[in-house]
Amino acid sequence: MTQNLADTSRPAAAPIAANAGATRDWWRDAVIYQVYPRSFADANGDGMGDLPGVRSRLPYLRDLGVDAVWLSPFYASPQADAGYDVADYRAVDPMFGSLLDADALIRDAHQLGLRIIVDLVPNHSSDQHEWFQRALRDGPASPLRDRYHFRPGKGENGELPPNDWESIFGGPAWTRSTDPDGTPGDWYLHLFAPEQPDFNWENAAVADEFRSILRFWLDMGVDGFRIDVAHGLVKAQGLPDIGGSDQLKLLGNDVMPFFDQDGVHEIYRSWRRILDEYPGQRIGVAEAWTPTVQRTANYVRPDELHQAFNFQYLGTHWDAAALREVIDVSLDSMRPVDAPTTWVLSNHDVTRHATRFGNPPGGTQIRTAGDRELGLRRARAATLLMLALPGSAYLYQGEELGLPDVTDLPDEVRQDPSFFRQAGQDGFRDGCRVPIPWSGTEAPYGFGPTAGGPSWLPQPAEWAGLSVEAQTGDPTSTLELYRSALAVRRATPALGAGSEVTWLDGPEGTLTFRRDSAEGSFVCTVNTTGEKVLVGAPGRVLLCSTGSVEVNAGEAVLEADSTVWWAV
Repeated sequence: MTQNLADTSRPAAAPIAANAGATRDWWRDAVIYQVYPRSFADANGDGMGDLPGVRSRLPYLRDLGVDAVWLSPFYASPQADAGYDVADYRAVDPMFGSLLDADALIRDAHQLGLRIIVDLVPNHSSDQHEWFQRALRDGPASPLRDRYHFRPGKGENGELPPNDWESIFGGPAWTRSTDPDGTPGDWYLHLFAPEQPDFNWENAAVADEFRSILRFWLDMGVDGFRIDVAHGLVKAQGLPDIGGSDQLKLLGNDVMPFFDQDGVHEIYRSWRRILDEYPGQRIGVAEAWTPTVQRTANYVRPDELHQAFNFQYLGTHWDAAALREVIDVSLDSMRPVDAPTTWVLSNHDVTRHATRFGNPPGGTQIRTAGDRELGLRRARAATLLMLALPGSAYLYQGEELGLPDVTDLPDEVRQDPSFFRQAGQDGFRDGCRVPIPWSGTEAPYGFGPTAGGPSWLPQPAEWAGLSVEAQTGDPTSTLELYRSALAVRRATPALGAGSEVTWLDGPEGTLTFRRDSAEGSFVCTVNTTGEKVLVGAPGRVLLCSTGSVEVNAGEAVLEADSTVWWAV
């Protein structure tokens, strides 16, 4: 016989008061949805997503079944790097709305039972930030220069950069300033674009300012911060040379003099003390690219942050042995510091996993569309695997629609700053940032209020069939799979909670693990092969990534690249 989905109606979420207390560590097993504001919903029809647009779609996120919403930057910014170049950390950029819009969004979210996490960018500011502008204007003697990394150049006339560090976006990590009299001046450090000068965290004023910024947004009612480049704030003493070029190839393999320095941890201890002052369990989440999961665990020790992104898991290809290894290492690394493991498959910086899994293994930035059908099938299966693991899961907007990366954007519409620099990141992040489709048969598919209206990046014609409207009510759609999965996860205590999995035997190319709780047990079975596989049926089918599973006489036929959840 063929077993179909169980009843997955979602219990209603209770409203959350902005300063309410909490009876549980909500963040340990939360499902957190990343909103990239410029691409989520456009309320005023200018082609750019905004905070009123996000606010209008909060009921959709509540009904999807997530626990919290992480908002990428919406601060005042020249937008040299899509808002990750902040000019004023206490202001909303007019393109996104106002502080009143932010306040209304936070209040509405809490009334719907959703928490709000905002991005914080402490490694660097915009070159239009008041501090940096004054440092340039006042010249070499300005004390504000010590809030950044200004250094004299090498060479007879200071014409060479102070060291050999390379920007993540390509080219040298240094740009020479011009003194007020028009002559060439000192160089300043920017690990990313020249419009993003790095702060000097050895300066006490920088630390004071960010403690104040934390309190500003906590007082506004936010429930936490996702900390951009959390591993980059502290640089090695003396800013030593690395030696050689092509330094990007070393990232993720070695501790660099500008990344993952031990001094960052005292900063996060001071932030944790602030977070703990506020009721309602406010949290900090580290975006920390480190060489190992074990080093990532340093960021979530009991007196530091609450979560850290698990990029090692995100970068693992669709292979049973590789997945089992990274799951074990991740859980084993977080358990000693009593922190939840996080799981993520897509975000605004990497190729969507529906496209990655349709290509041969090859990193997290893929330029080719690959096999669309294969990629979507694997993506659906990978999502059920991720949501069955203990810890907190992150979803990126549009993945619940099965959206692929847009790999054929014309060069003239691209806006990723690294696209315009040589020898840096691939510069193709725009493909995962295309505005998502909501309804209708004509672009912008409900992203904006007017059919045929603008969107800051063009949307493919085939996205009409992937919209929220088109997928709602279709039991075979990816959207309904996500809705069902999140409802089952909420109703099944064995999912998400805890820090253990019990591996069970299975055929080569498969994964089977068991999760237990006082309320019952749960088994997840994954087939990463391209063929059907016969396995034991451990119980009642809760959910299947392919929609149904054939079960006869205690045995089940797993379709190629599929995942099944079982109640035991």
